Amino acid sequence: MSALTKITIIEKISEEINQSPPQAKDIIEHLLEIMKSTLASGEDVMISGFGKFQVNEKAPRKGRNPATGREMILDKRRVVTFKCAGILRDRLNE
Repeated sequence: MSALTKITIIEKISEEINQSPPQAKDIIEHLLEIMKSTLASGEDVMISGFGKFQVNEKAPRKGRNPATGREMILDKRRVVTFKCAGILRDRLNE
């Protein structure tokens, strides 16, 4: 099973809404840019019926360099998590 790529999404949008591939690409690029800037600002992105992309803070923690086995402290960081909507979860489990 292969992954759905951005190019495939652009092709499907182009076909399904009868837009040229460059127009479909612009739509996808704008959507992704809005999502990226929203998440970068610390806000969540919730898409009804699909799910919620949420920014979470990870505290500093102990880690280990796999090459040397040496312990180190990993810096705090922000990560994005995804929680699917009930509608999507139900569809996945049909």
